[in-house]
Amino acid sequence: MTINEQKLNDFMGRFVGDLGAVMHAATIVVGDQLGLYKRLADGPSDVETLARRTSTDPRYLREWLSAQAASGYVEYDAATQLFSLSEEQAFALAEEGSPAFIPGAFQVAVAQFKAIPKMMQAMRTGLGLGWHEHDASLFHGTERFFRPGYAANLVSRWIPALDGVESKLTAGACVADVGCGHGASTIIMAQAFPASTFVGFDYHQPSVEHARKVAKEAGVGDRVRFEIARAQDFSGNGYDLVTMFDCLHDMGDPVGAAAHVRASLKPDGTWLIVEPFANDTLEDNLNPVGRIYYSASTFICTPASRSQEVGACLGAQAGEARLREVVMKGGFNRFQRATETSFNLVFEARP
Repeated sequence: MTINEQKLNDFMGRFVGDLGAVMHAATIVVGDQLGLYKRLADGPSDVETLARRTSTDPRYLREWLSAQAASGYVEYDAATQLFSLSEEQAFALAEEGSPAFIPGAFQVAVAQFKAIPKMMQAMRTGLGLGWHEHDASLFHGTERFFRPGYAANLVSRWIPALDGVESKLTAGACVADVGCGHGASTIIMAQAFPASTFVGFDYHQPSVEHARKVAKEAGVGDRVRFEIARAQDFSGNGYDLVTMFDCLHDMGDPVGAAAHVRASLKPDGTWLIVEPFANDTLEDNLNPVGRIYYSASTFICTPASRSQEVGACLGAQAGEARLREVVMKGGFNRFQRATETSFNLVFEARP
């Protein structure tokens, strides 16, 4: 074996960064759940003061704050021995409604670690691992991770990019949000378009129950309802708009889902499909965003599809060409990329 020392050192440097990130992830979840970031966002603090304000043990808190400072998630002033959050750190770590809020992503990572024994078995046997078989931190983390992007883009950018849809929603339309999870996307649309009515569908009962509760709290319960159903057989027809947010690639039978969407739409209806950003070839996805999505897809998306009938296993990096094929096989005649972000592809399909 001939070892290139420089290449080895470069790889070990990457290892140190990766291991630090993995070890740090759990501390982010703890800080989020204990409200430490939110309290630190109030202003610079020493350890003892912050411990009193958060009802935490000061010795543990000192170690946690040191880890945050070493990772660049908290500022530390050696002269005053005070810890603080910059405005940018607070925006990403302490403001749940901000478009840059990130702690939910680390809850998803925690769920992946909890799924390791099940994934080892799945990879040996080729069997699936359903969404419902994961730890609950996946359901909550997914909502908290994706909701900021939906809040920032769905009403302001994605719907306006669709031909004639915004005016329909403003006047009063009937909308089905399929694979709605905790209902974040459904509720955002309902709040923006009070003349329209919305039905959220998801096969996962605990998520549907959570969505019903949140919709009531948000004051849109009179125009939004949530039902337990799969994408292949959700109820209703004559929809002006059907939406799917980051879920088509998770489905076992995406072509069957597409065909059912086609049958449920009005002749002039629209299907809005939001999927993780991906290029069409593996080599073009070997980047930081692709790294996140391929990793999540290994533990969550692909095994979820494999657990269902057909088991198409599109994966979170399906790309536009494969998605177009699915949509067109489902009976649609028009399919186009309406817009995109660094993390999402937004498609418009028409009968």
